[in-house]
Amino acid sequence: MSEFRIEHDSMGEVRVPSGAKWRAQTQRAVENFPISGRPLEPSHIAALGLIKAVAAEVNGELGVIDKDMAEAIAQAAADVAENEHDADFPIDVFQTGSGTSSNMNANEVIATLAEERLGRPVHANDHVNASQSSNDVFPTSIHVAAATEVTFHLLPSLRHLAAALREKAIEFDGVVKSGRTHLMDATPVTLGQEFGGYATQVEHGVVRVSAALEHVLELPLGGTAVGTGINTPQGFAQEAIAKLREATGIPFQEAADHFEAQGAQDSIVELSGSSRWWRCR
Repeated sequence: MSEFRIEHDSMGEVRVPSGAKWRAQTQRAVENFPISGRPLEPSHIAALGLIKAVAAEVNGELGVIDKDMAEAIAQAAADVAENEHDADFPIDVFQTGSGTSSNMNANEVIATLAEERLGRPVHANDHVNASQSSNDVFPTSIHVAAATEVTFHLLPSLRHLAAALREKAIEFDGVVKSGRTHLMDATPVTLGQEFGGYATQVEHGVVRVSAALEHVLELPLGGTAVGTGINTPQGFAQEAIAKLREATGIPFQEAADHFEAQGAQDSIVELSGSSRWWRCR
């Protein structure tokens, strides 16, 4: 059995590992970006799968693609969202800035999986990527992954830590010790006071992260290539984002200005800054 198979794209032939679910464009990206050896995080792959699943459902409802194909794509994308195919996402995290390579990686893997279900060809661009563009899908996937991780992991962990520190502050209330400043002993404090300060610090962190998260919930999906929404049917973004809300329980909403949402990642920068304060302590 051959170790490779031949796939084709607009640039010609490319050799792809015979067992891989991905196709030509993914393989070219693997070869073009051998930078760190670090692929996308599992949460990011899951977000791409979830976006593709809801997009397929809406495309089927709006008549953009046949309903049986939409169902096959949505089911395949749901498997990706469950991290069942992470090994088929080999592209380095340091890649083209638009995320085109990883968007196409998702399209190709999901197209292959959908073909296996449907028994007829599924096109990575015309079908899986219908009503979408790398330029709105990839930033949306960053927002969805970040919001999911913060909502279900970071914030609960910080609240648990704050509660534990607050309990210790009460427990250590009567323990007197030397305060420290400039690497020297200073005036007395209680160990409870110190732990109370730590607890308040974490509680304030929860407030800061929660405030930054609010802006991350605005999604660029629906802007397609440049923010105008060209080639996207009326109602696609609203319906797809509603399905994202339903699937995650997170109150995502369509970005008020798609040009800002695709042209900048200020909300992600803000969230990153607010979630990294504790690492410097």
